[in-house]
Amino acid sequence: MPVAGAAFEESRRTSIRMEIAGEEEPVYTTAGRDYQTLECRSFWRAGNYEVSSALSSSLQGTLESSEFDRARVHPKFLHSNATSHKWAFGAIAELLDNAVDEICNGATFVKVDKLSNSRDKSPMLLVQDDGGGMDPEGIRHCMSLGFSKKKSKATIGQYGNGFKTSTMRLGADAIVFSRANRKGHETQSIGLLSYTFLRRTMKDDIIVPMIDFQSQEKQMVPLLYSSKEDWNESLRLILDWSPFSSEEELLQQFDDVGSHGSKVIIYNLWMNDDGLLELDFDDDDEDICLRDRSSSEGFSRFHKEIVQTHISYTLRYSLRAYSSILYLRKFSNFEIILRGKPVEQIKIADELKFKKVVTYKPQTDTSSEAVSARTIIGFAKEAPILGIFGVNVYHKNRLIMPFWKVVQEGSSRGRCVVGIIEANFIEPAHDKQDFERTPLFIRLETKLKQVIIEYWKNHCHLIGYQPPPSSELGHRLKQSHQGQASQHKASAHGAYSPREVQVETSPVEQIIGLPTLNVPPASHAVEVHASALLKDTSDSNSEEDCEEMRCSNLNDSTSDEKMSEENLHLFNRCEQFQLRQAELKQTIDELERELERAKRRCSRLSTEVDSRRRQRHSVNIL
Repeated sequence: MPVAGAAFEESRRTSIRMEIAGEEEPVYTTAGRDYQTLECRSFWRAGNYEVSSALSSSLQGTLESSEFDRARVHPKFLHSNATSHKWAFGAIAELLDNAVDEICNGATFVKVDKLSNSRDKSPMLLVQDDGGGMDPEGIRHCMSLGFSKKKSKATIGQYGNGFKTSTMRLGADAIVFSRANRKGHETQSIGLLSYTFLRRTMKDDIIVPMIDFQSQEKQMVPLLYSSKEDWNESLRLILDWSPFSSEEELLQQFDDVGSHGSKVIIYNLWMNDDGLLELDFDDDDEDICLRDRSSSEGFSRFHKEIVQTHISYTLRYSLRAYSSILYLRKFSNFEIILRGKPVEQIKIADELKFKKVVTYKPQTDTSSEAVSARTIIGFAKEAPILGIFGVNVYHKNRLIMPFWKVVQEGSSRGRCVVGIIEANFIEPAHDKQDFERTPLFIRLETKLKQVIIEYWKNHCHLIGYQPPPSSELGHRLKQSHQGQASQHKASAHGAYSPREVQVETSPVEQIIGLPTLNVPPASHAVEVHASALLKDTSDSNSEEDCEEMRCSNLNDSTSDEKMSEENLHLFNRCEQFQLRQAELKQTIDELERELERAKRRCSRLSTEVDSRRRQRHSVNIL
């Protein structure tokens, strides 16, 4: 457990261990002159290293009884603990949550921005808020593993693990500056959580150097909890392993904090397999993007430009898009400032057409009080041009699962239906990007699927789809078609002036269901033209596995039944195509990964061959 003076105590223990083992204590030249980073800057490989033990088995029992009277946490745990975040934006969201939880303590903003490391000019990530700040005890709780005082039902954080997992997922090192004012007593605290320091110095325990200052006669003076030597040792470690080389530079970081607040700076940011930073600061001056973006495969060429501007796609790689829907309710006196520009919050429910509210009462523990959750569902405003669908599940105002595909993606049922629910009755996973598949969650999934399918059956005609023949609405429409057919026969001698026939087939949409067509009788030439138009559209989109739509004989008295049968047939064919397309995508992805690995192997072999040739050439010359 990190405490003040722990760094000095650990260095003393290291010296004792080295003396007992008959070894010299290693010397590390880092005191502001030799700024170092990890050899491996890829997050997913940063935990792959061998741990060398400085203790022999004969001395283990002696030291355990004297020096090691507590459980230790190895530095590798910082990395393994951070792997709970599969997604970098999930880690940033944890830091935003900490700032949002400070609204009750007066926070009005959280700022996310890019800074430059003065030592090596590399980018750093800044997350700063004007909340209540942390006093010396608070910052030690923050740096400790699993400690949390957040017991309120309104706060997002609860596990006491978010700060450690999020900072270590984004970069190898993080330094925290916090100013607090408790009952007129002003303090400033600085803590360093450095994976680089722990790895480079081969520590076998997590050491967190921390120093504190207090205000005396309008000046900040060191606040000592043990001895001046311990305080100086912690300061030395912070200066050696942080982007700041003097005590004055450290204190300058409080200039823009205000009377209270916290500032987190994450540096030595992780890189991807290509040696580029995971976080892209250059693509957009007002945004932070993920360099490795999710693809928009499965859409036609006409689709992609439209799909890639929709929030359901952009949230995967744009922090501005993701943070705009991260919280269900809009803030009244708080804002997220991303790279100098406030994030405009988007309320997804305001973007829906034909909205409906369904109340869900989950079957929770009988001993607990009755709970209910409002589910707002409707069609996306882009329907039916884009088949965007899914349920956005929030927990305590925080988005956990964006556009969750409750209904099978290859099915037409539920197409274009978007839902919003705040499920406070189930607990999220530790990374707050999913829920554990408990019986309560499975019942929620089943209920949402039922609600969405029922909504789609009764409302799909509003956006131009043919409703399923079994629905009550489909029966009413069938009767309406039969009534129109009788009118058509009565007007066969010119008493009826036919309306303009419009056959719409948008290349932007992968058609899954047949649109509702209220088409009057027309000449054979018009029918042939419509069939040809539909066939040409299908042929032009054959690359995207679009189905060919055939016009039924509208003069046939059984046209409705035939259309329904054809519609069901097309549903089945589309589901088969979707499954096949998913299999092909998976195969292509695997082949591309194998190709990349082969390219890297060829590159290494080529480099080795060239090196050996040069060596042989130099030997021949000699």
